[in-house]
Amino acid sequence: MQNQKRCFWCEGDARYEEYHDNHWGRPIIDSQKLFECLILETFQSGLSWITILKKKNHFLDAFDQLNPHQIVQYDQQKVEELLGNSKIIRHKQKIQSVISNAKAFILLDEKIGFSKYLWGFTDGTIIKKKIVSKNDLITESELSQRISKEMKQLGFSFIGPTTIYSFIQAVGIVNDHFEDCFCQKELCEISEVDFKEMK
Repeated sequence: MQNQKRCFWCEGDARYEEYHDNHWGRPIIDSQKLFECLILETFQSGLSWITILKKKNHFLDAFDQLNPHQIVQYDQQKVEELLGNSKIIRHKQKIQSVISNAKAFILLDEKIGFSKYLWGFTDGTIIKKKIVSKNDLITESELSQRISKEMKQLGFSFIGPTTIYSFIQAVGIVNDHFEDCFCQKELCEISEVDFKEMK
């Protein structure tokens, strides 16, 4: 979208702008999509998000479209195959965490539904902060610390408070678009999701 005011961090790269305009901060309630976003966020740790965006399709191809039910069947041979794949981020601990996170996800999803669990932290309410300048930006919050701690207890890994904060921003639980961003003008009309009806 030409001549639209955006959050500064995405400007200048068409792929980044498309992600910002159509995906970042828009509420996601589908458990599989949430799992996909979570895994991509774990790979971002220590890297820039644009690096992940550029490799996203390669990640999907390498990890069976990030289907947790297929990922839990990965053996050591599959891990070695992934470590040899130059199109993805070859970090052994992160790759192994995808398997453990898939196991934790399935257990949680079958018990209460991953989406219902995640949105339950805010009772379906979207947290909106007033972001006017870079000084208003934060990298973690009390909520991300709480979610991180609880999910670690459930068997998830590579999900520190900073990673979780990026995750809940990306999936719309926290609306951190700048006040003058055109997306904010669209999203400000959405204040909550009906998480109680989620599966």
